[in-house]
Amino acid sequence: MESWVYKFGDGQADGRAEMRNLLGGKGANLAEMSHLGLPVPPGFTLTTEVCKYYYDHDVSYPGDLEDQVDAALAALEKSVGARFGDPENPLLVSVRSGARVSMPGMMDTVLNLGLNDVTVAGLAKRVGDERFAYDSYRRFIQMYGDVVLGVDHYSFEHELAMLKEECEAELDTDLTADDLKELVKRYSAIIQEQRGKPFPQEPKAQLWGAIDAVFGSWMNQRAITYRQLHDIPKDWGTAVNVQVMVFGNMGDDCATGVAFTRNPSTGENMFYGEYLINAQGEDVVAGIRTPQPLTNGGQQLNGAALPAMEDVMPVVFKQLMDVRQTLERHYKDMQDIEFTVQRDKLYMLQTRSGKRTAAAAIRIAVEMAQDGLISEAEAVQRIDPSHLDQLLHPTLDPDAARDVLGRGLPASPGAACGKIVFNAEDAVDQAGRNERVILVRIETSPEDIHGMHAAAGILTTRGGMTSHAAVVARGMGRSCVAGAGELSVDYKAQTLSSRDITLRAGDVITIDGTSGEVMVGEVATIDPDLSDEFTTLMAWADRTRRLKVRTNAETPDDVRTALQFGAEGIGLCRTEHMFFDPARIVAVRRMILAEDRSGRQAALAELLPYQRADFAEIFDLMKGLPVTIRLLDPPLHEFLPHSAEEIADVAKAAGVDPEVMRRRALRLAEQNPMLGHRGCRLAISYPEICEMQARAIFEAATEVSQKQGLGVVPEIMIPLVASRREFVILKELIDKIAAAVEEETGAKIDYLVGTMIELPRACLRAGEIAEQAEFFSFGTNDLTQTTFGISRDDAGNFLPDYEVQGILEKDPFVTIDVDGVGELVRIGVERGRATTPDLKLGICGEHGGDPASIHFCEGVGLDYVSCSPYRVPIARLAAAQAALKAKSNGGG
Repeated sequence: MESWVYKFGDGQADGRAEMRNLLGGKGANLAEMSHLGLPVPPGFTLTTEVCKYYYDHDVSYPGDLEDQVDAALAALEKSVGARFGDPENPLLVSVRSGARVSMPGMMDTVLNLGLNDVTVAGLAKRVGDERFAYDSYRRFIQMYGDVVLGVDHYSFEHELAMLKEECEAELDTDLTADDLKELVKRYSAIIQEQRGKPFPQEPKAQLWGAIDAVFGSWMNQRAITYRQLHDIPKDWGTAVNVQVMVFGNMGDDCATGVAFTRNPSTGENMFYGEYLINAQGEDVVAGIRTPQPLTNGGQQLNGAALPAMEDVMPVVFKQLMDVRQTLERHYKDMQDIEFTVQRDKLYMLQTRSGKRTAAAAIRIAVEMAQDGLISEAEAVQRIDPSHLDQLLHPTLDPDAARDVLGRGLPASPGAACGKIVFNAEDAVDQAGRNERVILVRIETSPEDIHGMHAAAGILTTRGGMTSHAAVVARGMGRSCVAGAGELSVDYKAQTLSSRDITLRAGDVITIDGTSGEVMVGEVATIDPDLSDEFTTLMAWADRTRRLKVRTNAETPDDVRTALQFGAEGIGLCRTEHMFFDPARIVAVRRMILAEDRSGRQAALAELLPYQRADFAEIFDLMKGLPVTIRLLDPPLHEFLPHSAEEIADVAKAAGVDPEVMRRRALRLAEQNPMLGHRGCRLAISYPEICEMQARAIFEAATEVSQKQGLGVVPEIMIPLVASRREFVILKELIDKIAAAVEEETGAKIDYLVGTMIELPRACLRAGEIAEQAEFFSFGTNDLTQTTFGISRDDAGNFLPDYEVQGILEKDPFVTIDVDGVGELVRIGVERGRATTPDLKLGICGEHGGDPASIHFCEGVGLDYVSCSPYRVPIARLAAAQAALKAKSNGGG
C-alpha cells in the first residue's frame, strides 16, 4: 500500500529534510525539526503525490487516503489527549500548504479548524477563557469562509470594522467575549446570505473542505503567476500539512512571531524578526497590527516604540536564540522561522531557507564560508546570478535634494522612482507601456503579485519587515517601503496623503527601500558601491570558471562600466551605433544617397576619422584586451528619414533635393529587412564600406599599439555570413587593407578575421567557413529569429500564449532554445572545430548574460560569452556555477 500520509512530532517523524520533493518544504522541515528534538506541535503531511493524483484524476483522491488520514488523526488525538469534534475537549488543527520550494502567501491556510457552535463552548471551558475561544472561532469562520467557501474576505473585514466602531474599540484585542460572540453571529449570517447554506459544523467535513482548498490553491492565479516568475514546474504539486493548533492569542503570556536567523536585507549576523503578543500568525504577516521587534538591537535600529521580546519574554527569547543556533548549524543557511508562544511555552511551526536580498545573500554566503560552515564552492553556488541585478544599478544620491513625504520601514533595499498606481492591474497596464510605476497599497496581498512584479517599487502604509509586501519584494529584487503609517491611502479618491500634502494617481514619487523614506518627485541617483563580500565572492567565482566573460559595448561609458564589473574583453562592438551621432549622420546619409562608388567613397572619407577615433578610444581603454568589432550590419534604410518633414530637413542639411532623397529611401525600403540587404550582403554590394571600416580599425590599432607599447589585436567580425565564398571575398578585402596600412605605417598589424554565426545555414556549413575564419561568435538573437521564423520585435504578442500552453517552456529570446537553436550551435561548434581544432568560439546575443544559457555554453565548449555591461558579474557567477556543475557531473 502506498503511503500518502507521513506523521511528525513528539521527537520523531516518518520523513526527513531530504524528502522535500515528496513532503514539500514545510512538511520535510517539520519532520527534520522533530528529529532535532525541537518543540514542534504534532501533525501529519499529505504528500505531493496526492496533489498529482488529485489533478490527474479529475480532482479526486486515492481510495485509501481517507483511512490513512483517519489513522493519522487518531494518532494526534492520542498524542495531545483531545478528540476531533469532542464537545468537552476538542482537538483543533491548522491546514497549510507546502510546496517543495517556498512560495510565501501564494497558497491557502486555515487555522483553528474543528471549532463549531458546540466545540467553541468546550474550548472556552477547557482553557477558562471565553474571549479567547470566540476570538479563535471568528477567525476560523473568516478564514474558512474566504479560503474554502469563496466568500469575499472584505465582507468579514467590513463587519469587523463596523462592530469595532459600534463598540468604540480601537484594536481587535479591545473587543470583549460578548462582542466576539456577536461577531460570530454576523460572520455566520454573511455565509448564510452569500452561500445559501449555513457554516459547516461537522469537523471532518471542515477538514476535507480545507484539504480540497489547499490542493485547489496550487492552481489559483496567484500561484500560477508566482510559478511562472520563479520557473517552478506546475507538476511539482503541493503537500498539505495538518498540525495540532497552538495558540498565541490566549492572553499576554502568549505570542506569535516570524524571525530570520540573520538580517535578510543586509546579511548581518544578527537575529532579526517581529512578534505580536496575544495574536495568531496571520496577524504578523498580514500587517493588521504593527508588530514588535524581537531584539533590543532591532528596536533601536528601527526606532520602535514597543518593547522587544528580549525584555518582555526573556526566558522564551533565550530558548528561541538556542533554536536559531541549532537550525543554522544544522541547515548551514540563514533560516526563516515561524513560532508561537502558548502560555510561556515555545513551539516551532516552520523553518525554511529565508528569502533575502542579493546583498544579504552574498554577505551570508561569504561569511559562512569564511567561518568554515560551508565551502567556497558552496558559497558560489548559493547565489542566484540573476539577483545580482539588485546590486548593480544606481541608488539615491545622498546629497540630492529630497522632499520627504513620509517614512516607513526599509523592507527591501534600493531606490525606485515612478508614477503612483493604486492597484495591480494599473501597474501591469502602465508598465506594459514602458512607464515606471510605484505600486501604492494600504497592504499587499497575494492577489497583487502580478502588479508587484510589474512595478519598479512597492509602498504600503501597513505591515512590518516580514509582511507579505516585504517578503515578496525582497524575493523579486524590488525596492519596498512598508508600514508607512504617517501616510494615508484613499483607494476611492486615488490619493496618497501626508499632513497637508495630497498626491494623486500618476504623480511621481521616489522610495528608498534602504532608509524607508518616501519622497515627492524624482530624486537623483548614484552608481552602486559594491561590498567587500561581493569582491570576495566574484574572486572565488573567477578562480572556478572556465568560460571567459566579455561585454557588448561600443561607447566609452559602456566600456568603462564593463571593465569595472570585470569584463575580460569586448565580444561585440556594434559599429552602426556610432553612425547615428549628429556629427556624422549627414555624411552617412550622403554615402547612402550617392549613385556611384566614387560618391560613396567621398562620403566615407569624411566618416573615416570619426570611426578611427571611436576605435582608438576603445582600444586605449581596453589596454590590450581582445576587442571584437562587427562590421556594419543593419540595412541602409534605417539611417534615412521617413516622414516628409524629416526628409525635407535632412535633404537641406545634406544639400540634396528632397525628392531625390525620397526616391532613394523608397528604393532601399524592404518588405522584410531582417532578412534583406544587410550584414555581409551590404559589403558584397558596397565593398567600400567594409574598406573604410577595416582601415579605421587598423589605423586605430596601430596608433594605440605605438602609444601604449601593448599589442592591440583587433578581431574583425563579418556579420550574417551564410557561405564560405561570402566570407572569403570579404576576408581578402580586409587583408588587402591591412597590408596597405602596414605599408603606409611601417608597423606590423596582428588581427583576426571571423564571423558571426547567426543563420542556420552558417551552422550547417560551419566546417567550410572555418577553413578561413579564425573565430566564430554565435549571434543567437538572429539565430533564434531565423530558426523559429519569429520576429523578436513582434513575438511578445503571442509568445506568452505559447508559454502558458506549454508549447515553449521559456521565451527563446531570453533563454536559449536548447533543442532547436542550441542544436544548431552544437552543430556549428562540432563542424567548425572538426576543421580547426583551436577555433575560438563565443556567443554575443542576449543569451550571453542569461544564466541558464551560460550553462548551455559551458556544455558545448564555447570559449567565452559576451553580454551587456551590467550583466557581466551575472555572467561571471553563472559561468562559475556552470563549471562546478560540469565538474560534479564528471565533466572535469
